[in-house]
Amino acid sequence: MRNQRKNLTSILFIGHLAIDSIIRFKKTHKPSLGGSVSFGSLALRKYTKNTKIGIISNLGAINFDKSFLKLFQNKEIDLNGIIWSDTENTNFVLDYFNHSRSLTLRSRSPNLKFEDIPEEYLTSPPEIIVLVPLCNEISYDYVSYILQHFPDAYIGIDLQGFIRKINNGGQVYYIPDEEIISNIKKIINLIGNKLILKGSEIEMKLLSGCEELYDVMQCFDQFDTEGIFIMTMGEAGSMIIKKGENLLEIPAFKPHKVVDETGAGDVYLAIFLYEFFLSDMSWDSVKSSAYLASAAASYLVEKKGPSGFKTKEKVIKRTKSRNYIDQV
Repeated sequence: MRNQRKNLTSILFIGHLAIDSIIRFKKTHKPSLGGSVSFGSLALRKYTKNTKIGIISNLGAINFDKSFLKLFQNKEIDLNGIIWSDTENTNFVLDYFNHSRSLTLRSRSPNLKFEDIPEEYLTSPPEIIVLVPLCNEISYDYVSYILQHFPDAYIGIDLQGFIRKINNGGQVYYIPDEEIISNIKKIINLIGNKLILKGSEIEMKLLSGCEELYDVMQCFDQFDTEGIFIMTMGEAGSMIIKKGENLLEIPAFKPHKVVDETGAGDVYLAIFLYEFFLSDMSWDSVKSSAYLASAAASYLVEKKGPSGFKTKEKVIKRTKSRNYIDQV
């Protein structure tokens, strides 16, 4: 197994911590902690203790409830990379109906700056860096600096915060925008072979310019990279491709109940990255990592907010059950 000589795998999550105001079937719920950084780091900590987990973020002091940070402090997640700003924090309204949602940005923390990364990460580099912006707070230049200072790290990317278009009223759209799409394509080519990119079905369609699912995945052969591309599709599971490899189709596992789908893709990416890094990185290992990631995500939807996380032992048990969601 890869990394056997290391006691702890070091992983750094970078992006905004958010406040989520959730409306489900016209019922407004109490604001909760949100953002891919939150779901990814907390899921990974529950999954395994054999990691050193850190967060880089910018918090708006005006409307961020500091009690949310206890969720991380009680689990030994390093928060030294958090910068406080005298602004409002990133706050989304998520309006769910029939397993779809509309998204509105009410307020936004400042963009991230590379110079705000603590010296401790520069002297003791993480092995995995997860770039998970919510509203374009990570620029091409920021990614470039990351690669210059952490050339050996594997880079996970969640497509959502790189490709969203947000109008002046805060409404989030997924529509073709030449500048936005060109920017993420440049980032993909910049990262190269150590890229693991995850996007939802709508995001991957937008990036590829294709509509049929198989065409979408084949479109990623256009990039001159041997990075891994993952498309998550909710109850339809996920697809994974890499140049020179066969397309993988990973089923979704059946949860006991569906309470809140928020953050499922974040959990998938975090668990996949961890398992992939510890493996021999063969295509069979990619498949095994994806099954674990899919099972971990199925637990997340069973509870509200960032709480439906399970240990690796529980995730393995669900994986072995092969209790998949049937596809019509």
